[in-house]
Amino acid sequence: MKAAWFDCHSGISGDMTLGALLDAGVPIDVIRSAVQSVLPTITIDAQSVMRHGFRATQALVDEHHEHEHEHHEHEHEHEHEHEHHDHDHGDHDHHDHEHHHAHCHRSMADICAMVLNAAGLTDKVKTEVIGVFELIAKAEARAHGCEVEQVHFHEVGAADSIADIVGAVTGLNWLGVEAVYASAVPTGCGTIQIAHGEVSVPAPATAQLLTGVPLAPSDVPFELTTPTGAGILKYYVKRFGQMPPMTIEKIGVGAGGRDLPQQANTLRLVLGELAETSVESQGDSVWQIETNLDDLPGELIGRAVEELWKLNPLDVWTTAVNMKKQRPGVVLSVLCREDQVKTVESALFTHTSTLGVRKWKVERTVLQRESCQIRLQNGQTVTGKNVILPDGSHRTVPEYEDVCRLAKELGLPVLDLYRLAQQ
Repeated sequence: MKAAWFDCHSGISGDMTLGALLDAGVPIDVIRSAVQSVLPTITIDAQSVMRHGFRATQALVDEHHEHEHEHHEHEHEHEHEHEHHDHDHGDHDHHDHEHHHAHCHRSMADICAMVLNAAGLTDKVKTEVIGVFELIAKAEARAHGCEVEQVHFHEVGAADSIADIVGAVTGLNWLGVEAVYASAVPTGCGTIQIAHGEVSVPAPATAQLLTGVPLAPSDVPFELTTPTGAGILKYYVKRFGQMPPMTIEKIGVGAGGRDLPQQANTLRLVLGELAETSVESQGDSVWQIETNLDDLPGELIGRAVEELWKLNPLDVWTTAVNMKKQRPGVVLSVLCREDQVKTVESALFTHTSTLGVRKWKVERTVLQRESCQIRLQNGQTVTGKNVILPDGSHRTVPEYEDVCRLAKELGLPVLDLYRLAQQ
């Protein structure tokens, strides 16, 4: 399977993504053709630049109008607020780029119509471009307390972002990428000035888009990740963390507009084939929460376990232990995802006598698996899991509950039917 991994060491913006794709071998004419089918006034160029001693490709996006105006180098993205603002986006440089079009806006419906009417885009690319824009529009609406239909993108900002998003989607499709992964995402720090005043980094819309995304610490006093970059990640990335096991085929490096003193202002795109024996959750972090119980009757511990399972955690188990003065006790443990931690803690305090719980983040490795149907010798079928082992071999495991269901229907012992399914 063709995979891509974004190394967001210095964050991500739309034009950094575009630069990385061009550097990875996507022909610039392919990007130009796709973008100009949506906005004929857009021009796209690329140049090789140095960032903190490393070579990278910088994508240059510009929009030409019928009237004369001063040329501005594309040094940042012009993001999507209800009104134009001088937002330090994308490539960490700040300058005005209004082109005196503050009265012109595009709604989400306008952008959808432009994309859907673009003859140079495939249906798949159209769907994905609109999908990214919808995520950004929802984030803006949430940040500003309005409906998605009320979100308007300033003309110049929308033009840049349309070019970046259409180009990024086109590039990923041209490369045949089937699965996208990414590192944890730094946002930078400090504050930036927008039309609504001074706000902290990450900007409100960016923060909304990064909900549920692991963030990396950064003391760089600039906005490293923009709404466009965050929207691309949110739409495509299957899993955040370490690079998945893969055979590297190409590496593309996209440049931001400024050469940061602290680090290379670049976005690295690693392309390759996923290893056949790659695990499903390499670098996946989950939480283990547990408490000791020595004053609770066994039936109430059992009831607590039942209540915990209702929360749909990854696992729940008990361990017998000896506690103070050799009193027999139980360690009640729960494995869950980060967004379930508070709920699990609350359930432990509610359904047990504990006065405190322990918790820590753990790394896990999960074998790749898929659901399958196991056909028995008698012609019946039960559900199972087909698991790929590290050596590439396969192991099929019947689902116990489904075996129990069929055993009851046939009037057979569960153990006999389970062994038949294993065979």
